[in-house]
Amino acid sequence: MADNVAQGIENMSLEGDKKLKGLQKKNDKKKAAKEGSPSSGGKKVCEMKPPPEFIASRLVMWDRLKAEQDAEMAAKVPVDITVTLPDGKTVPGQSWRTTPYDIASGISKGLADSCVVAKVNGEVWDLDRVLEGDVKLELIKFDDDEGQAVFWHSSAHILGEAMERVYGGHLCYGPPIEQGFYYDMHSADVNVKDEDYKVLDDLVKNIVKEKQPFERLTMKKSDLMEMFKYNEFKLRILREKVTTETTTVYRCGPLIDLCRGPHVRHTGKIKSMACTKSSATYWEGNSEAESLQRIYGISFPDNKLMKEWKLFQEEAAKRDHRKIGVQQDLFFFHELSPGSCFFQPKGAHIYNKLLSFLKEEYWKRGFQEVISPNIYNHKLWQTSGHWEHYAENMFRFDIEKEAFGLKPMNCPGHCIM
Repeated sequence: MADNVAQGIENMSLEGDKKLKGLQKKNDKKKAAKEGSPSSGGKKVCEMKPPPEFIASRLVMWDRLKAEQDAEMAAKVPVDITVTLPDGKTVPGQSWRTTPYDIASGISKGLADSCVVAKVNGEVWDLDRVLEGDVKLELIKFDDDEGQAVFWHSSAHILGEAMERVYGGHLCYGPPIEQGFYYDMHSADVNVKDEDYKVLDDLVKNIVKEKQPFERLTMKKSDLMEMFKYNEFKLRILREKVTTETTTVYRCGPLIDLCRGPHVRHTGKIKSMACTKSSATYWEGNSEAESLQRIYGISFPDNKLMKEWKLFQEEAAKRDHRKIGVQQDLFFFHELSPGSCFFQPKGAHIYNKLLSFLKEEYWKRGFQEVISPNIYNHKLWQTSGHWEHYAENMFRFDIEKEAFGLKPMNCPGHCIM
């Protein structure tokens, strides 16, 4: 009987593979048939010429409002202020005129140019943003966590500029992450491919070479609704996230984006940058919302750090447990159960040994073992708070018109017990 079951599973796998390959061929034909799509079929991507129309209209509004803000700033009457450095030393300055970069340059030009961002009274602050009164000033470099976050955030804006110029898509979120950054984009036509990276990287090099300044502008929410009327996702952010009458945008080159900042002084500070991978995702992680294209990247203030990072990635790939596990016949993964592991005899042996070890350690410490169900009615998840915060990331399904979900952890079941 076991042989019959095994043979049935093997046949099912073969039939499933054939169906999946057939569907893939159909999808490939559909993609190849599309015309005018920036990254479909055999057409290679390149910078769009002319650029998307929304870029020009966005810049017209920027130029008008930025000129008004600059005039207002120039009209402010400066007063003498005191800038206190971390060592207690004080430096004189003027409100509405002196910037953190000016203070840093007064100490050392090398120091000023090696800084990523400033902290003014504990708040991260653009190096070229004027000081408004007496302040305590810190100068932050790339080796600081906050410095890396700002550096990678600025890099995300550079990537966003390149994505707009190549794909013409509508940008969504572009934050720094633990190692690098990403930018999400919505486009009905675009399917980002690995071969696109060189086009993006080459354009990024030009953007960096141009040393485009990062400029900050405070705008009214009503003006922003007009500026971003072409982008439904930016409008959602404005409607749902922005609760004040005004907020800020930043510009580098033709890119203007909703952003609190701060940023590096100009794009030339990003000495080495590369696209690393891409994936599909959903708007704000909601599987029922629009599908987006996400491109990841990494950047550094010098080429040496980039080489070190790439070497580390190569070494990490050699130690990837997903590859080693397959090579040593410990386990494998299959598309018919994505994300789930099939343990081979050797892997099952190690798995059971580890499980026994963990149980023994728990028993030594006075714990008792219980077994709870894997599926619960959504009412329990509402009580625990999972449903409100993580429902879109849980495995959910309906049984007799009631919503149920697989448990992400044991605690709720233990509460019932």
